[in-house]
Amino acid sequence: MLKKKYAPHHILAIAILATWLKTYIVYKTGFSITIDNPMQEFILFLSPLSFLLFVYGGSLFFKKQKARHIYLVAVAAISSFVLYANIAFYRFFSDFITLPVLMQTNNFGDLGSSAAASIYFSDILYFADVLIILLAIKLLSVTDTQLAAPAGRKSYFVLSAAVLFLNLGLAEAERPQLLTRSFDREMLVKNLGMYNYHLYDVYIQSKSQAQRAFADSSELVEVNSHVRSHQVQPSEDMTGIAEGKNLIVVTLESMQTFTINEQMNGETITPFMNELTEDEDTIYFPNFYHQTGLGKTADAEFLLENSLYPLGGSAAFFTHAGNTYNAMAEKLGQHDYTNIVQHANNKSFWNRDMMYEALGVDAFQDIQSYEVAEGQAVNWGMKDIPFFEQSVQHMTELPQPFYSRLITLTNHHPFTLDPQDKLIEEFDSNSGTLNRYFQTTRYLDEALKELFQELKDNGLYEDSIIVLYGDHYGISENHNAAMAQYLGRDITPYESAQLQRIPLFVHIPGYGQGYTDEEIGGQIDLRPTLLNLLGIDTKSDVQFGNDLFAENHEEFVIFRDGRFVTDEFVYAGNMCYENGTGEEIEQDNCAPYIEEAFAELGYSDALIIGDLLRFYDQETGELLETE
Repeated sequence: MLKKKYAPHHILAIAILATWLKTYIVYKTGFSITIDNPMQEFILFLSPLSFLLFVYGGSLFFKKQKARHIYLVAVAAISSFVLYANIAFYRFFSDFITLPVLMQTNNFGDLGSSAAASIYFSDILYFADVLIILLAIKLLSVTDTQLAAPAGRKSYFVLSAAVLFLNLGLAEAERPQLLTRSFDREMLVKNLGMYNYHLYDVYIQSKSQAQRAFADSSELVEVNSHVRSHQVQPSEDMTGIAEGKNLIVVTLESMQTFTINEQMNGETITPFMNELTEDEDTIYFPNFYHQTGLGKTADAEFLLENSLYPLGGSAAFFTHAGNTYNAMAEKLGQHDYTNIVQHANNKSFWNRDMMYEALGVDAFQDIQSYEVAEGQAVNWGMKDIPFFEQSVQHMTELPQPFYSRLITLTNHHPFTLDPQDKLIEEFDSNSGTLNRYFQTTRYLDEALKELFQELKDNGLYEDSIIVLYGDHYGISENHNAAMAQYLGRDITPYESAQLQRIPLFVHIPGYGQGYTDEEIGGQIDLRPTLLNLLGIDTKSDVQFGNDLFAENHEEFVIFRDGRFVTDEFVYAGNMCYENGTGEEIEQDNCAPYIEEAFAELGYSDALIIGDLLRFYDQETGELLETE
């Protein structure tokens, strides 16, 4: 009996169907993509097909059967790798990969245990379509026809184009101005599909490179006008209250506010920081939010130094380290401050050695400046307690006044500790990440207590202002079920936005009037706030934040993904909520703020991408001639 012969397009159909269905299943199981209605579900289902029809259709241009099969397997393997790379990245960052991130190869070697914790043996299933195609090739007897007929190819690609335009049309109807809001990557993936999103990302990144090349000083006029119209008068009462003091800023790795003044299974999580909230020399901000993007800690540094928003699809530390900035470090240097960054990590991680030069940092004390004894190593560097001890010793050698930025490491994903450093027990949820997080947060708290004591013992405490702030979230939305167990309530988009709060402590020895400041603010406000405390004028600076102590400070915090928080409203998950109650309300209440948030992010992006500060005289506030 003769074996049945199949036409070549049967293998092509199997390849398209296998990758299409696999991709949709991955969307539903590997990512936390919010679906609000049946149309969004249909678009999510359809979106992979519009790309796969085109790319797999390339096999129709091969004459030989073997070449066609190699092409189909190669496409399946590459698309599977792209999909899986996003899965692994999403597990760690709760976000999707962008082209600049792929270029940040210097970071990959330092990811270590954090990356390993995001990879599972079962991940081989993400390449299931490759196996299906190989089996189809082996088991089906295919006629070795020549090149597909022109009419057949034309009909095929007309169908492909029709599916693509259907996808784009439905996406635009569901989300107007979708392609002008590239900062919301989940929205792009949900409506365009993973593969088309990456093509769009390539276009956006290419466009940004061209923007810098063709930018001129006239583009800064509108940005500067926006900044001036939103500028407020700093607090007169707080102006210069710490003038001449050393400025010590501590970045609290992955520290979120939900642990402050709270317990976990009856154990106090942050006893020292709890004391600071009631300290007579400390001003504590419980409604302070991180505004970082893909750059995480690097973005937090960028916000602090420049009062500019981080870029949406990349880290400015990598893509724009050659820009002109007027960073806080440079500003303080102009006022006779010695400024350093202390971080027990590789100096090239996040391109810091290059970016710090652009920010005006005098010296970077990286891992080479520290002696890591046995039992003192953790994650990508050094445990916080010995790091603080040695950092203070380095400070004693600096001329005063100085500005030192310390970046901690222990409270970093995957949140592991040596047994002797575990001061409390693990939590008991189904998330090992959250369970361990409480332990590393408790260790960080103990390290801060040691830092304060070291500063006192070495005679630096009284002459310094000490600022502690969280850099970004530690627990992503991938752990919402476990967070719901700890908090005792469901994690809605509103609750998720509230979980982006990070602690901010401003400790001024001798102040004597400490209090809890309920003002809503974000990392964008740090630069103007701290410089005003030191008595340094910033009225001619291009910065998007304002003094947190200012009487007219606007309580409006914009997240990098377009969400925002005001004193009245929270916009998250494309829904408007009443701040305080979490009750969903009419979208019209948030509409004016949505447009303002979009505009402000756009102005900041334009300034960074076009390197517009090269056309600005920071001292006079005058525009310079175009180069």
